[in-house]
Amino acid sequence: MPNAVNSFNVPGHAESMLALIVDRDDDTRGMYAEFLRAAAWKVEQAADGREALAKAISLRPGIVITETRLPGINGFDLCGLLRQDTVTAGTPILVVTGDAYPADVERAHASGADAVLVKPCLPDRLAAEMCRVLSQSQEARQRAREAHETVTERLLHAEDALGRSRAITRKYNLKLTHKRGDTTTPPVTPLAFHCPACDSQLAYQRSHIGGVSVRHQEQWDYFACPAGCGTFQYRVRTRKLRKVL
Repeated sequence: MPNAVNSFNVPGHAESMLALIVDRDDDTRGMYAEFLRAAAWKVEQAADGREALAKAISLRPGIVITETRLPGINGFDLCGLLRQDTVTAGTPILVVTGDAYPADVERAHASGADAVLVKPCLPDRLAAEMCRVLSQSQEARQRAREAHETVTERLLHAEDALGRSRAITRKYNLKLTHKRGDTTTPPVTPLAFHCPACDSQLAYQRSHIGGVSVRHQEQWDYFACPAGCGTFQYRVRTRKLRKVL
């Protein structure tokens, strides 16, 4: 028996070494409990389905070992309820039953059991199956963690790409809405100037709008001297007036 005990101390389960044994037969529960305690497991017991459901949700055992023939809630329904609850949905369930019919075994699996053993089932057989179920559960959790990390990484990349796409779209839209060319109704109202040569008031003619976007636009205002001194250009950004013709 020592070899069987040592064989199912599954690595990585030290934090969840609590087994919930559910069976209406006191002797069966006692036999399994004694065996598991010898393997350093903590053990909780329940004699009916309702008690088992309450303990499973409140104590969160590392594995549930249950019979199908239970008072209150039978083992099949217990499996289904455990799988439906978010707290126990991932808890490994091992069914040890006296119902040897294939239909009962299939029903146990369909209800959520990870493995089914048929009585009489000696503790060393139970130990081997627990080892297999717990190892599979550990691998499944590892795969789930890796999948979660992969999805998270992809979401971060997607959010980053979406942010860049939105920035490019905003920049493109600004360019589309930015109207370039000549106008007599510019964004910035033209100022009044006097001719640097003859001091006559310059006559406003038009404005030219340019630049890369609405945010970085340029405006040049054009004026003519009524005395014939020429045409002058005023650049709004630099606030400089110069003769162009």
